Amino acid sequence: MSKFWSPIVATLKPYVAGEQPRIANLIKLNTNENPYGPSPKAVAAMQEAVADSLKLYPDPGALALRQSIARFHGVDADEVFVGNGSDEVLAHAFVALLKHDKPLLYPDITYSFYPTYCRLFGIEALEIPLKDDFTVDLADYDRPAGAIILPNPNAPTGIGLPLAAVEALVAGHPDQPVVVDEAYIDFGGESAIPLTKKYDNLLVIHTLSKSRSLAGLRVGYAIGQRPLIDALERVKDSFNSYPLDRVAQAGAAAAIDDRAWFDETRGKVIETRERVTGALRQRGFEVLPSQANFVFARHPDHGGEALAKGLRERAVLVRHFAKPRISDFLRITIGTPEECDRLISAIEEIV
Repeated sequence: MSKFWSPIVATLKPYVAGEQPRIANLIKLNTNENPYGPSPKAVAAMQEAVADSLKLYPDPGALALRQSIARFHGVDADEVFVGNGSDEVLAHAFVALLKHDKPLLYPDITYSFYPTYCRLFGIEALEIPLKDDFTVDLADYDRPAGAIILPNPNAPTGIGLPLAAVEALVAGHPDQPVVVDEAYIDFGGESAIPLTKKYDNLLVIHTLSKSRSLAGLRVGYAIGQRPLIDALERVKDSFNSYPLDRVAQAGAAAAIDDRAWFDETRGKVIETRERVTGALRQRGFEVLPSQANFVFARHPDHGGEALAKGLRERAVLVRHFAKPRISDFLRITIGTPEECDRLISAIEEIV
């Protein structure tokens, strides 16, 4: 602590990101990165941007990138907002759309940046417990609220809601903004973006970190009707008018445009996920049904912390959350088939 701190600083409990260690021959399955790398077309576009124009400021409106996103999703470019990773987009949404007199609702087991942002921005929140099977019960959200945020598929469980259920939630709260965080939607879920044309209270947020293998580039975006996007832009331009550099804009646009690479690599992840799920179940694990690029699993005879430690000793890194209800689970990113083979071999040595 320091006498120079603002009063809020001592009250904060910052988000803890996944570990990024330097261990020889490590199989890194703890931060949900895509094992296949970005589109070669995206790499070429970034190399060209580096060679061409870094002496100039980037386009503050990132028009070319927003146009690529708009074409991909069938929306207008002025219905797209881009930011420095979906975490920044989320932060702007918390300020612009989710802070009201009544509480913000979100699941009790979910992306842990949500409570972090609530503390930072002074937002009253109410955590809605997941059911015993870790699914969302929409009836539990039928209560007074200022806004709702829901990841779909949820993290860290990987469980997704069908589109009809998402629409029911949005339609049931016409006077509240509903943010659907679709970081993992491309690995098996059905996006709510088409619903934004029908519902003026819906904002959908995506990231290029997962299905487009650009975690190191930091690009995210939101889609919604123009008044919601205008709110995000007002916050962004009150904070940082140039959130995305020229390299990021060029690489992200090329990645969005390369549908063939997108479909090929996410298909590989989905195929490997199903194989890993089966292998874990054969070895006695309970594995929640996942629509993400990870699985959430526990073993009846081995605690989550001990399993994570045993895997780390074998140079396999997974994510363990020492939190109520999920402390026995491991969140395991889907890597290449070879990496997942090493995972299963290491598990066999432990269990």
